[in-house]
Amino acid sequence: MADIKSAQAFLDDLPKNDAHKTLMELAEWMESVAAQTDFKPEHQFEVLRLLDETAQPYARKLARDYFTPQELNKFQENRLWLVLGNWHTHAANAYSSLFDRYCKGDKGMAALRPQLPLLAARTLHAMTAQLKYVCVRYGPIDPALWANVARHWQHAEQQQYLDTPLSLYPGLPGDATVKSGLAHLLGWYGCGVSTLNPMLMHLTERIAAQYCTVMDAGAQQDADSLFSFDLARPDAPMRVKVGVTMQPSTRFIGMAGLRAKLEALIRTLEKNIVPDELNLGGTYDAGPVHLAALHLLNYVAEPPLRRGARRGIRVGMKVVSGFAGMVERTDAGLNFNAEAPAQWEAQDISASGFRAVLPVQAAEGIRIGSLLGVQPEGVAYWGAAVVRRLKRDEANQLHIGAAMLSRQFDGVTLQASGDGGGFEDGQPALYLHAQQGEPPGEVRLLMKAETFSMQRSLQTRLDGKSYLLIPAGLQEKGGDYDLARFRIIEQEAGEP
Repeated sequence: MADIKSAQAFLDDLPKNDAHKTLMELAEWMESVAAQTDFKPEHQFEVLRLLDETAQPYARKLARDYFTPQELNKFQENRLWLVLGNWHTHAANAYSSLFDRYCKGDKGMAALRPQLPLLAARTLHAMTAQLKYVCVRYGPIDPALWANVARHWQHAEQQQYLDTPLSLYPGLPGDATVKSGLAHLLGWYGCGVSTLNPMLMHLTERIAAQYCTVMDAGAQQDADSLFSFDLARPDAPMRVKVGVTMQPSTRFIGMAGLRAKLEALIRTLEKNIVPDELNLGGTYDAGPVHLAALHLLNYVAEPPLRRGARRGIRVGMKVVSGFAGMVERTDAGLNFNAEAPAQWEAQDISASGFRAVLPVQAAEGIRIGSLLGVQPEGVAYWGAAVVRRLKRDEANQLHIGAAMLSRQFDGVTLQASGDGGGFEDGQPALYLHAQQGEPPGEVRLLMKAETFSMQRSLQTRLDGKSYLLIPAGLQEKGGDYDLARFRIIEQEAGEP
């Protein structure tokens, strides 16, 4: 590695058909070269760039394998996550180490001055990927990452290279800047990452990367400032609160320019078309890309607010997971395999949901979007909730935030009305009792996944009466359920 030609020859001889092994080896070399303080700074940076550029096709290939629509088995998922997270961590650390040496004024560092914009941009790019692979496991974020972001932002401001255009990697279209890298990392993370499943995390990050040049990162707060980030006390970006006095060290992320891009993208996706120019790192159907774009647009247009105040009350509750487990708690279930409910303790409760903390091992199978049946202590009936937020802390405890769909549900069986079009009569479903603010004349049903159709009306009986259910829309789709809305009409006895 001390000679650029021999380094290039060595990299040319790496195995081309084993991306996993090659990326592991490149990560080791990245760490080794970063530790060689005897190298001249400009040569060290050139070798780090060479290793990084060699690794990119392998990292992209493994990322495509990781963020696949098909669910991976646990061994594959762990293997890919480890090598990808390890590579991006070593890349971020290597670039950061060289940047720190420059800031300390080590001997010969002045020669690196023309490369500073690229060095900072590459560091931010690696840190964004490093952050993503922590987020897909809902893990705790190392505070050193936010401190590193703050150092790069402050230095780029002082040395006036925030807006210097550069080519981030050979072959990538368009100009990048340190400012767009900051907006990409902080803007994407600020948009409710912990409320997304790993696939949507990846897609929102790729969309943010596509349009980061229209996002803003600066020292001036204006009406379009969405997130704040304090250079003096760096932590995760916070949503800007109107009327709150900010410190001089506070910087702001503006997302207004992103809104028009997202609205145009969503119109195209609604035609079941994924634009060719949208670089998602793989091939994806329009459906999940549409969900990712909508999530970002909702944050940009009107960031979500908590609907009810939280109360720090500990409440024990019985919990079952999944649609089938909830059906077994009703008369609609056969109860052949009903397992004993888990015992949880809610630590925060509001009118719209709760938060529970469990050891990771006790929460096996819990995902964003998981359906939960919950029965608080002293309550005779079961309610329905869905997991909206996950976060793992340093003690390997999983913080689970769930939103209540309904305080009470009843089991019903569904029959097709007229020509069922392949619908299997007698299917169990869960009738959700109405919550405040729901439109009159409508009901919500939790049904088995892939059974709702806008072209099929259904019939059911409830409290001794017969009802016709006319489809009004699919409200939410989960891994094992459809949450659907129906107009409900009571039928007279004997009415067809």
